[in-house]
Amino acid sequence: QLQLVESGGGLVQPGGSLTLSCAASGLILDHYDIAWFRQAPGKEREGVSCVMRRPSKTYALDSVKGRFTIFRDSAKNTMYLQMDSLKPEDTGVYFCAISFASTEAAMCQIRGYDYWGRGIQVTVSS
Repeated sequence: QLQLVESGGGLVQPGGSLTLSCAASGLILDHYDIAWFRQAPGKEREGVSCVMRRPSKTYALDSVKGRFTIFRDSAKNTMYLQMDSLKPEDTGVYFCAISFASTEAAMCQIRGYDYWGRGIQVTVSS
C-alpha cells in the first residue's frame, strides 16, 4: 500500500530549526519527483520546495530561499525538508507530495502531484 507519512513537526521559536521527514512505503521514492507544500490558516496551499528529476530542476518559494533545503535519502526511502531561521510566517501544516512525472508548468503546483501525505503542523512562535 502506497503511503507517505510526515514527522518532525512541532513548536519552535523564531530563528530556530526543524527537519521534517516524509517516509515513503509501497513505492521507490527515487522514481518520483518530490515536493513540500504548506498551508497557513485561512490561506491556500502553496508549494514550498520541489525537485524535478527530468529535466533536473529545483524550485523554492522566494520567502524560503536560503533557509529551507529539500533532499532525499534513497537508502531510507525518505524525503526531508530542513528548515532554518524559521519565522512566524512559516507557521502552517506541511505536506509532502510526489509525482511520477510532473511537468515544468506544474512543478510545485498542487495539480502536478499524485500522492500526498496527511500533513504535519509546524508552529513558529515565541
